[in-house]
Amino acid sequence: MKLKEIELYEIKGGAVSATLLNSMARIISTVLELGRTVGSSIRRIYSKNYC
Repeated sequence: MKLKEIELYEIKGGAVSATLLNSMARIISTVLELGRTVGSSIRRIYSKNYC
């Protein structure tokens, strides 16, 4: 079944898509990992424990 041009204009996408959710989850994961890395570095500097 083919849609007519007028019907194609009436199609509305959702505001939240799987791609958007995936990118938000990846951003949050990256920020958390960055926080862990910075926190670990600060803790090593204060305890003067270098590898």
